[in-house]
Formats: sequence, C-alpha cells, structure tokens
Amino acid sequence: MPFAEVPGWRSDRVAEAIPAFLSSCAVLARLPPDRSLGGAGPLARSAGDFAGRCAEAAALPAGDEAAARTFLERRFTAWQVGKDVLTGYYEPELRGSPTRTDTFATPLHARPPDLVEVDLGQFAADLRGRRTSGVVREGRLHPFADRAAIVRGALDGRGLELAWVDDPADAFFLQIQGSGRVRMADGSVLRLGYAAQNGHPYFAVGRALVESGALTRETVSMQSIRAWLADAAPSEAAALMNRNPSYVFFRPLLDLPPDAGPLGALGAPLTPQRSVAVDRTQTPLGAPVWVAGAMPRLAVAQDTGGAIRGAARADLFTGWGDTAAEQAGRMRDRAALFVLVPN
Repeated sequence: MPFAEVPGWRSDRVAEAIPAFLSSCAVLARLPPDRSLGGAGPLARSAGDFAGRCAEAAALPAGDEAAARTFLERRFTAWQVGKDVLTGYYEPELRGSPTRTDTFATPLHARPPDLVEVDLGQFAADLRGRRTSGVVREGRLHPFADRAAIVRGALDGRGLELAWVDDPADAFFLQIQGSGRVRMADGSVLRLGYAAQNGHPYFAVGRALVESGALTRETVSMQSIRAWLADAAPSEAAALMNRNPSYVFFRPLLDLPPDAGPLGALGAPLTPQRSVAVDRTQTPLGAPVWVAGAMPRLAVAQDTGGAIRGAARADLFTGWGDTAAEQAGRMRDRAALFVLVPN
C-alpha cells in the first residue's frame, strides 16, 4: 500500500522508532545472512535482507523526523496484513528471595536440561514456523510436564529454582509477560528473561472467567483477573491458573542495565512503546510495523508470545513500573497492522 494511504501515517514521530530498529540491526549483524527471521509469502525475510537498510538507518541524523520519514518511505514497502486485537505487555517487578522461606514459597524455574525444542517446519513444509517442546524417553519425544504437574512438584529436587517469590499470581503473570525483575530483600534486583516454554498450548484464563460468568468481555483485563485471584480461595485460584497448561522457564540477564528493557525473542532490548510482539510465522522479526489503532505508531517486531497468533495480532511493550502495568493490563484495541519490508 502507498504510504500516503496508510491510515494515520503522518500522526506519529517515526524518528522515535529508529533507535529500536537500530537495536535490532545490532543483533541481525551477528547472524548469518541466510538466517530466517520469519514471515509468510512475500513478507518472508532473512537477516541479510536488512543489512543495507541497517547501514542507512545508522547514518540518519538522530531525531531528524524528515530524514527518518524519507528513509522509510523510499527504502521500505508497506504491506497491509489485516486488523486484529492489539494488547499490551510489560516487565513486572516481583518480591523475591534466593532461598525458599514460609513467605517466599513459589519458585521461578530455569530451563530444564532435558527439555527439547523442535522446529516442526524442518519436518513438514505446512508446519513452517511451528515449534513444540518435550522430553525424549526411549528414543521418542513425549510431552513435558504441564503447569499443574510442575506446581505439584514435578521439578522439585533438580536445583532449577532461580528465585522464590511471595505470590503465585505474580509468578503466573510473570510467565505471561515473559520477562521481569525480582527485587530481593537486600535491595538487589535479578533480571529474568524468557528461556523456554514447556510445549503446551497457551490458554487465556480470562476466557474461562468470562465463560463462567465471573467476568464479562467488557470487564476482563489483567487487573480484573488479578482481583478475582486475590478474592478466591487459594485452591480455586490455583485451579484457574492451572487451566493454562503452558509454563515458562527463565534465564538470568546478568549484564542487562537497569535502564534497559528486557530482551525480546530477537535478542534485542525492548523499547517501551516502540517494540511489539508478533506471530513470526507471519511477520519477520526485525521489521518495522505500523500499528494503526487508537494511538497510531511505528514500532519494531522484536518479540513473540504464546497468545500472539495471526498475521495482524500484536502485543505492544509498554515498559516497566506501575504506569506500564496499568496501560498494558487494560489495552485491548482493534488495530490494523502494516508490515514494512525492505524494497
């Protein structure tokens, strides 16, 4: 689609998204040129496809709106991929301890060494971009333990606990967000990033609350789900969270500065309001993405998510702290997505 016809294209300062694009470029420069970044059909791209555009972006005057807009309009093509739900996610902060206590009794786990990830596209063309995980027993891949089994202790005694936190709901939502900060009693902060997932499909527990009549489609949000969990009996809260069999494992991000965002699936630090999670089977990571929603903006596809499925489905990273949490928890807008790919 010509940029002149892209809805709201002139309503954002697109130069503010160039630093996020350059952070992706730094990662792409370390990849083999033929490394697939995802995308379907005419949107499929490899790391080498962005090399020339990255060099040009690095030469742009910082913050120069006219130069940034000219660069994007001349060197990229905008593809309209449809309209879907735009949600938000953020980097939460939890209270934790390096050891288990009566207060800090919910573990955050590192990736189990026997967890095997499989790229199904290597076995069947129609499964391109699809992945699963499991454990190998007697030469066959079997499903890994689901959330309920892990909560019951399936991983106990293996030394996989990275930290212990004081609220099972906080741990649950940390897994949904995919990264976070754990503040210890001594004031130190452990940054955690996504390491792996157990291979079970993601289930939105908000849907279960709507189906039961506890919430309505209009009132369901992270805040309303949290409120329900806080008011429920511990067994009822655990049962609801276990409806989602997906379980996320983490890794410490020891060299990540406190003023930098978490690392997304691409490996670049996420930028508040300028990074989006996409379905990489449809949209290549690293590509600029125009989000034509309630607040039109240019962002960069730098992350993925278990609930992000479909060409136009996106999840906007809002940052960290209370304001970011509030914005992310209530964001649920219809937005048209336009993927910008190098000419």
